[in-house]
Amino acid sequence: MPDNAIDKALRAQGRPDRPSAVALSYADKHKSPIVVAKGYGDVADAIVQSARESGLYVHSSPDLVKLLMHVDLDTQIPPQLYVAVAEVLAWLYRLEADAASDGNQLNQIKQNT
Repeated sequence: MPDNAIDKALRAQGRPDRPSAVALSYADKHKSPIVVAKGYGDVADAIVQSARESGLYVHSSPDLVKLLMHVDLDTQIPPQLYVAVAEVLAWLYRLEADAASDGNQLNQIKQNT
């Protein structure tokens, strides 16, 4: 695949891959998730670190992040991204349900010993 001008410029700066991150918030009162933080480089690293320190799951999806970077802060995601974000949220909800189930099973084992 041929290099584009951005790829060449990033490599020239010694940064072949510029990290990027987007944080979403979703509350039932909103029609769709809201972009609450986004950034590149050190800002992206801080977003990821803050999420992990808060016990939030960090999902890696570079293609989705590229699309979400075009959404303004404190703005709901556009309808074109509903399916992609819904798939991530559904997967996350299953993960949380499995973790809760595993925790309940562990508590039952502890109580029976």
